[in-house]
Amino acid sequence: MVAGHLTEKKGYYYAVLNYKDYTGKRKSKWVSTGLPVKGNKRRAEKILADIKRDFVPDEPKRIEANMLFSDYMESWLNIIKGSVAVPTYSSYSEIVNKNIIPYFRERKITLQGLTAKDIQAFYLHELQRVSASTVIHYHANIHKALKYAVKIDLIEVNPADKVERPKRKQYVGSFYDADEINALFEAAKGTKLELPILFGAFYGLRRSEAVGLKWDAIDFEENTIVIRHTVTQCNVDGKKVIVASDTTKTKSSRRTLPLVPFVKERLLALKEEQAENRRLCGRSYIKEYLGYVCVNEIGDLIKPSYVTRSFSKLLQANGFRHIRFHDLRHSCASLLLKNGVPMKQIQEWLGHSDFSTTANIYAHLDCSSKLISADAMLNGLGMDSK
Repeated sequence: MVAGHLTEKKGYYYAVLNYKDYTGKRKSKWVSTGLPVKGNKRRAEKILADIKRDFVPDEPKRIEANMLFSDYMESWLNIIKGSVAVPTYSSYSEIVNKNIIPYFRERKITLQGLTAKDIQAFYLHELQRVSASTVIHYHANIHKALKYAVKIDLIEVNPADKVERPKRKQYVGSFYDADEINALFEAAKGTKLELPILFGAFYGLRRSEAVGLKWDAIDFEENTIVIRHTVTQCNVDGKKVIVASDTTKTKSSRRTLPLVPFVKERLLALKEEQAENRRLCGRSYIKEYLGYVCVNEIGDLIKPSYVTRSFSKLLQANGFRHIRFHDLRHSCASLLLKNGVPMKQIQEWLGHSDFSTTANIYAHLDCSSKLISADAMLNGLGMDSK
């Protein structure tokens, strides 16, 4: 049974349908009538009745070996939706719906008819327009989906096992030197980006960690900051959602960092500013994000997408060379290396899960260890190091 009612939005009538899907979960669907509100109520009610009469809730396709591979990928997304984190599902969904499904649907290849040659051809096709790293992400989705098909006996072997993945090119991040970082700190003062930039460049925090920092993670007595909460933003079923989580990217990402004097001073001042803003705004102050450090004057969270978008504009407005917000993390690591901090300590500072991650990304910046090696060779050969 489908229930429904009319509602007004931006001067037009919309039919809002309420129903239960095949799992029994309540859902709603908005359908535009195309009619302006003024003078059209009866016509809108008739359209609503027609929509209710003709509406058939979507049901998942039955999973079979002879179904199109594109249809199987759609079904697989529905199957895994409840078992993975929201940002993970968002990433899978975007890759599958925008890239994998259109390609294979056009070629009408079935699940049981899919071969390693078909998958390889897809990768070669995509490499003409995207990077090897992106194709590797495609491969991860296809392989995982086909692994499930093997598990439930739809196919005997996983054809993705036989495919040659493209070789990932080592990424070399951009970074600012000390003078550029200090200039950036000065340019960001008094803006909404001041704290995210400070956290990113000084502490090497990821965007999700900077935006997700809460006051209860800061100990002004013991002078520590605990990184334990993240905020991400992603698209789920066409809607932008904010995902707040008391988990970090990896177990090692949960870490305790020292609260240095100049950061402590700025945070204490900000705490007073936020208390005053809340007093001035009264009931208008947004309560949803109470406890977060990075909020604006009315208490709204500074969203991850805002940080990325506005960071680029800030650099351009001040004539700074372009880097990504994440490159502040690389800048932090490069400054630590330049000032003699061992790679192992940098790993702990940045919250990398293992030493190899840090070494692979930043080894090319570690000149001091190479100088020591050069001096050792010169001494070993009896040559003058001067």
